[in-house]
Amino acid sequence: MTRTGLIHGVGVGAIEWLWTHRDGFRLEPDVDPETGFLERFKPVGELALICKVLFREGVAGSQQAQLARQLLDHAWRDVLDGGSMLVRGQRTEPLSPVPFEVYLPFRELGYSQPELERATVLNHRLDSWAAHELSPTRRLGLSAFERRFGLVPRPPEADVVGTTWLGRRPEPWTVEGHIGYDITHCVFHLTDWGENPDGLPPTIADYLDAWLPVWLDDWLDLQRWDLLGELLVVDACLPRPTLDERAWEGFAAAQQPDGAMPAVRTMPEGDAEEVFDVVYHSTLVAAFASVLATSRALSQLAPTAS
Repeated sequence: MTRTGLIHGVGVGAIEWLWTHRDGFRLEPDVDPETGFLERFKPVGELALICKVLFREGVAGSQQAQLARQLLDHAWRDVLDGGSMLVRGQRTEPLSPVPFEVYLPFRELGYSQPELERATVLNHRLDSWAAHELSPTRRLGLSAFERRFGLVPRPPEADVVGTTWLGRRPEPWTVEGHIGYDITHCVFHLTDWGENPDGLPPTIADYLDAWLPVWLDDWLDLQRWDLLGELLVVDACLPRPTLDERAWEGFAAAQQPDGAMPAVRTMPEGDAEEVFDVVYHSTLVAAFASVLATSRALSQLAPTAS
């Protein structure tokens, strides 16, 4: 089994880098309408999701947990202006699910924006909300978020999973980059971001048990650290995680001394904001994978109750 300290250290470094570069989580209210105001909400929502996992698993050290809480407070107060920017985003694109998706993990962590909640409840009643064209995996995620918010999913998650790539379980050698992300996010949604490994249907769990080791080797050899990190999360979401030693050692070796995780091969160079935009996601994924894998590693060390 991979050394727990190596796995944990990846997450510590990642959180420290994200805190140091927290100004990279920024909105662009005056952006060209063709680019889209809502585009920059994605990093903030991902940050909240990963911090929620960190608090839930309870394996972070006190300093790491403190930095994660400070990151959340910064994102809510300084980036989202107490949630008012989410309301602005909803008014800009009234039927977009993005403000709701970004808001939910903050809400689950105790933050509140009543006006956005009212807009979400209203939108949920509209057929246009359910008819909004999304990929099957994204639709599965939105249904899962509706359930977690307390709404009846439209459509139910059980009706969506079979339409996803992973739900169909096609030829495993056809996996390419974008399909890899469909696979990982399907697992995230089915397990509520690792909280409920039993949420994976047995047929999908068996499929992943057989083919995930192959994909880990492939993306490690290609030095695709962002996708490799997400696949390491998938491993930790399985009912029987492997904590693949070779993949973790390669992943940890790719991390920079300051905690940043390159997305592909080596770190980019250039303007600080541009570099942040390239590597923030892979660094967030490194924190996510580290927290879940550390939790699973500690669980494997615990004696089984008789």
